[in-house]
Amino acid sequence: MPKLSIRALEVENREVLMRVDFNVPLKDGEIADDTRIQAALPSIKHLLAAGAKLVLCSHLGRPKGDPDPQYSLRPVAVRLGELLGKEVGFADDCVGEAVAGLRAALAAGEILLLENTRFHAAEKGNDAEFAHALAGAATIFVNDAFGTAHRAHGSTEGVTHHVERSAMGFLIERELEFLSKKLESPERPFLVVLGGKKVSDKIEVITALLEKADSFLVGGAMAYTFLKAQGHEVGDSLVEDDKLELALEILAKAKEKEVTFLLPIDSRLTQEFKEGAETRVSTPYRDGGSIEANWEGIDIGDQAIEEFCAEVGRAKTIIWNGPMGVFELTSFEKGTKEVAQAIAEADALTIVGGGDSVTAVKKYNLDDAMSFISTGGGASLELLEGKELPGVAALSEI
Repeated sequence: MPKLSIRALEVENREVLMRVDFNVPLKDGEIADDTRIQAALPSIKHLLAAGAKLVLCSHLGRPKGDPDPQYSLRPVAVRLGELLGKEVGFADDCVGEAVAGLRAALAAGEILLLENTRFHAAEKGNDAEFAHALAGAATIFVNDAFGTAHRAHGSTEGVTHHVERSAMGFLIERELEFLSKKLESPERPFLVVLGGKKVSDKIEVITALLEKADSFLVGGAMAYTFLKAQGHEVGDSLVEDDKLELALEILAKAKEKEVTFLLPIDSRLTQEFKEGAETRVSTPYRDGGSIEANWEGIDIGDQAIEEFCAEVGRAKTIIWNGPMGVFELTSFEKGTKEVAQAIAEADALTIVGGGDSVTAVKKYNLDDAMSFISTGGGASLELLEGKELPGVAALSEI
């Protein structure tokens, strides 16, 4: 069912609790990348301009259900204040009498950030009492944390049972538009570019998108499971031996549905997993090429790059999730870099589905060239798989 949008809310002089995704990387107590804070600004500014008494909640990192100073959101409050050009209050906890007092003291247009929700084990347990305390005196809840929308936690699902209305923020609204609505009837050819380590991580996405896509490009370590399943020698490359039959089933299903399923024709190989290591490109597999023992595939090869980029150039709708190789090291980045560049230059709707693909896009400064970059790795995968996201399902219907 269509969900209530932040656009439809009347919030003047009302306390609004908003779940944001401020799970930012920290280095020596400083924010290393404020992308997620920036992504929340449109919804925050909208609510403040409309006169809300705004209370923000989020998690950061993986504390073990107890307060841990290294995961405090205090530095985020400082950075958010700089971005907004106004003071952002900070509460040393997310529930309790002291926090309730700070919330009650808010005036219209003021903002308070609560401490890390995961400092309480009850958050991940979606405990009803904790969720009720977190909701506090708020009558309206806004969820704009897409990256956690696939989790039924106290701050994403539980609080919706203790407020009058729950709505999605601009960020979640945009994620749903690109990862769901625009893919209902995609402009064709519709291409899916997948990479990463494991077939098992992407099996449900592959299965779901085989019903919609015209073609797949598969790179990354997961390609070697498919190649080994086809009978190729893959040396010391990463392989899920327990997924070989599954790989063959996927290939058979793609053939049955007349979906092009391109695996790398060749691979970039190394004997040392380190920067500056010697590399070489294998002989094309279709010409009898193989990977010798003590060598491993670390990226797609030069002919695979050419073939993949050509397929990208023909597409009108592209989803990309997962790198072609170990792009973090320059010695092994060529495949990911050139495929990313081809996607950026394509005359197509281009959707980057979270995770390492986003990191690669940022590394190569291609952000502005993509139609949409998802903020949620696991959430974007589950949405593409056709699963219901608890953090979205719990919102009020229109």
